[in-house]
Amino acid sequence: MNTTPATTQQLHTVGEVAALARVTVRTLHHYDRIGLLVPSGRTEQGYRQYDYGDLERLRQIRLLRELRFSLDAIGQMLDAPAYDRRSALEAQRELLRERQERTDSIIRGVDRALRAMEEETEMDRTEMFEGLEEFDHAQYEDEVKERWGDSDAYRESMRRTRSYGKGDWAAIKEEGETIMARLAELMTEGAHAAGRAAMNLAEQHRHHIDRWFYPCSHGMHCNLAEMYTADSRFEEYFEKRAKGLAAFVQDAIRANEARWRNRQ
Repeated sequence: MNTTPATTQQLHTVGEVAALARVTVRTLHHYDRIGLLVPSGRTEQGYRQYDYGDLERLRQIRLLRELRFSLDAIGQMLDAPAYDRRSALEAQRELLRERQERTDSIIRGVDRALRAMEEETEMDRTEMFEGLEEFDHAQYEDEVKERWGDSDAYRESMRRTRSYGKGDWAAIKEEGETIMARLAELMTEGAHAAGRAAMNLAEQHRHHIDRWFYPCSHGMHCNLAEMYTADSRFEEYFEKRAKGLAAFVQDAIRANEARWRNRQ
């Protein structure tokens, strides 16, 4: 569904867009060159012209860059057939709220430290590190290593994730939640798991794993999906979003794998 508001079609030059979006003209030229933001029009002299839709796409690009997505990942997300702007914005808002809560927590800690300095007292030791907790991405590492430690996928995942910072993990979470939100929405709308929209989202999910963790073939994706209903922790991850979602995602992944096989 097109959610772009009705507006008088007004075209902007590259300089005007740079000023509106607070980016450089060079950045816009680069986005055009790599196909991330190609202006809708050109003047007779060949100068770029941007319409409202272009500005909206640029706003999405700028927001996703703020959330630490790479330009390659942004392009794949925005150009995916099943990309839903409303669902993406809702997921982005949730991530920004989490970031704001963390920032507010850190600011409270700084205020306490300043008060302690002014009053020449010690900070409460239970509050000294509020907001500075590390992301515990290794909480299940022992179990994962026990299950898949001898696999190439495990070794590749460990190699990649060791270099990730908090911004990377935030981007991973936002991207994954966007895909899951749209799958849940499809299911509640009564869409079929073997339908084109669900299969396209399953393919996005496969690319998400492939991009961030390890090479994920269609067959491996199907094997992973088997755990979505067999392992209660996986199932809980899906079911807290929508009842029946674990089986729906599993079926969508199977259907997507079958579609891929039929094309071979």
